[in-house]
Amino acid sequence: MATPVVLGVDLGTTATKVVAADSAGRIRALAERPYPLTTGQHGEATQDADEVLAAARAALAECAHGQEVVALSFSAAMHTLLPLDADGRPMTAALSWADRRAAEVAREWRKPGGPAADLHRATGTPVHPMSPLVKLAWFARHEPDLRARHWVGVKDYVLARLTGSLVTEHSCASATGLLNIHTLAWHDPSLTLAGITADQLPALVAPTDQLTLATAEGDLPAGLPVMAGAGDGPLANLGTGATVPGMAALSLGTSGALRAIHAAPGVDDRGRVFCYALADGLWVVGGAISNGGVVGAWASDCFGVPVHELLDEAATADPAGLVALPYLLGERAPWWDPDLTSVLIGLRRDHGRAAITRAMVEGVGQQLALVAEALAGAELTEIRATGGAFRSAVWGQVVASALNRDLALTADEGGSGLGAALLGWRSLGELPSLAAAAALITPTSTVRPDPALATRLAHQRPLLERAHESLAALVGPQ
Repeated sequence: MATPVVLGVDLGTTATKVVAADSAGRIRALAERPYPLTTGQHGEATQDADEVLAAARAALAECAHGQEVVALSFSAAMHTLLPLDADGRPMTAALSWADRRAAEVAREWRKPGGPAADLHRATGTPVHPMSPLVKLAWFARHEPDLRARHWVGVKDYVLARLTGSLVTEHSCASATGLLNIHTLAWHDPSLTLAGITADQLPALVAPTDQLTLATAEGDLPAGLPVMAGAGDGPLANLGTGATVPGMAALSLGTSGALRAIHAAPGVDDRGRVFCYALADGLWVVGGAISNGGVVGAWASDCFGVPVHELLDEAATADPAGLVALPYLLGERAPWWDPDLTSVLIGLRRDHGRAAITRAMVEGVGQQLALVAEALAGAELTEIRATGGAFRSAVWGQVVASALNRDLALTADEGGSGLGAALLGWRSLGELPSLAAAAALITPTSTVRPDPALATRLAHQRPLLERAHESLAALVGPQ
């Protein structure tokens, strides 16, 4: 007899992954379907919502085959925005978190006297081009004739097509800049700035609320429970077992993020971190960085050396006074400034490719440490880490030392999809609490900080923070 599973559906930026997991958190099957992220010269970064829907259906059909599926539960990349007409059809491509066309609006709002600080405190979402609030203001300014009946996220659209219900849950809603995280209601000042009304947004539900599959999808019967789900960042905490206060989840791939669990919403007084809902009254507070493993790929392109060889060289390299602000793609946390550029400080003729690569890797570690310092006084007792970057030893060595904490590495095959499946089991009543998920996920190994490296990086960090402030003024938009 087959073991009952929940299918966790993770609607990502370039692919949908479906994870079949049992109530003990064991992964029984995986399926993945890619789709393009279309980019343009003006900062466009969009998805075709119907391609995402088709990929989800195909991956669901593959992953469900031969399984006893008791429910579906959804995860999604946060900060997407899609206008729908009165018939519920997309009017444009969906804007992803990476779409930068609203940078001018964000820049204006972040000026002294602007609304950025108040918005951030109320909504938990930094004023940045990624934010749907800022994107909506851009649409109002540049496409005033676009008369959308509804503004939704990609997951909202997929759920509507599968269940017939147009809803959004508190987790993804808390990443729009439109939700007051303290009241869990739409935030009127944000709606005014966005130029929309509350009835243009989906109905709000809890992440564990259940919808039903409207029609059969392959082996999946009509009437199957479908959980509204949550955002991919909060669900990554759940998927790594970082679900109790004091625990944090760190992910490091092309980009990266560090998120700690809090029992109440709120951001730090300097606006360096975000605050997004998970479920059951838990919140994730932290920050995403735009530059992670991408710095290794950049160095590989520059020096014409395979990235794994270059990172192996960097593992034993001495940067010898060379430090980096690694803002190849601008930066999100803790600065939330897409206009930032990379800088190498202290570069000399005798610095070779290994030293330069090492300095860039250390710069990424420093950004994660700055996020950790901004976590509103949270004392981190354990960090669960995952991501493809950790296949190279230099990343674990540097990040553990920058944070001066052990990194408990976990398998990265499940990720947010596994988190979605566990959320589904919680909704079904089979998981007593989200905190109980911590006991289900067993780390595969531990990386410990190097004391000498930790001391050096800690000494450099306030100097790098001052350098960032000076250089941002020097090379920022004119």
